[in-house]
Amino acid sequence: MDETARNKRASAQGGVKRGALEWGLPGRGGKLQSIGVFCGSNTGAGSAYAEAARRLARAIAGRGLRLVYGGGSIGLMGVLGEAALAAGGRVTGVTPRRLLEREVVLRGLSELRVVETMLERKALMAELSDAFVALPGGLGTMDELFEMLTWTQLGLQRKPCALLDVDDYYAKLAAFLDHAVAQRFITPQHRAMLIVERDAETVLDRLAATPLPDVSKWMDRKPA
Repeated sequence: MDETARNKRASAQGGVKRGALEWGLPGRGGKLQSIGVFCGSNTGAGSAYAEAARRLARAIAGRGLRLVYGGGSIGLMGVLGEAALAAGGRVTGVTPRRLLEREVVLRGLSELRVVETMLERKALMAELSDAFVALPGGLGTMDELFEMLTWTQLGLQRKPCALLDVDDYYAKLAAFLDHAVAQRFITPQHRAMLIVERDAETVLDRLAATPLPDVSKWMDRKPA
């Protein structure tokens, strides 16, 4: 049983199993080795989103980090994977078999992991990644990002998440999360877990250096 599965099982039984590193700086041995990236299967309006994906891919490859992403060949996913490979980076794609059969998977990946379902895809990307970045994307990108953020909030993993806010794409989402803090549905500490930056290099710097909180999500729960 992998660590994510053990943590989920422990949580369901009333306790959370944490790794030897406990809480603090992210990564393995305090150092990031792989970055999971979520992004759209469309390129969006204009060229800014695709250029941001290329910059992020080059930044990840330039630091010797492994890119873990959905393995697609179209949209921002394709731009990201191609740019990372062109920069000499290591790229692992994780794709459901159904998408592989539709031939929308990027060829030439360093590694391709094939799973049966979208849920398995998220779980495997979580297992393979030390931190996560969301480029602009749609419903799937939001689903993936917030599941990873929630797992960290609950203590099922200790992996930071970031938004690469290209041309204010995520500005209203960030404002909504601030509103949720004001309305006491998210703690300020958990809101701060989601890094928001415009520059790829700055995002990676902050993912490596931002400590993770050890704070309960239940603000109205009284101590035992």
